[in-house]
Amino acid sequence: MESSEQTASVAAKVKVLNRNGLHARPSSVLAETALRFSDTVLTIRRGDLVVDAKSIMELLLLEAQCGTELTLTAEGPQAETAIRTLRDLFEREFDLAL
Repeated sequence: MESSEQTASVAAKVKVLNRNGLHARPSSVLAETALRFSDTVLTIRRGDLVVDAKSIMELLLLEAQCGTELTLTAEGPQAETAIRTLRDLFEREFDLAL
């Protein structure tokens, strides 16, 4: 994870671990969680495509299958906490795997 005090910007790489990828349910969980950080801009990058982590529709555009690597970026006063929280969701497979 990279951090800069001056810009309050943090980035982290994650991998989609759940076998069905980033479909509607995990995208919903991700967007709902991202919305808790209202004063922080959260984006997710896959290659050249950058989407708003707070938008379910944009998250679905990523078409992220199991194994896809993504880059999370946060800018704002809660950047570090937001990245940590979102990275944890990916690691826990959005609490959907049983």
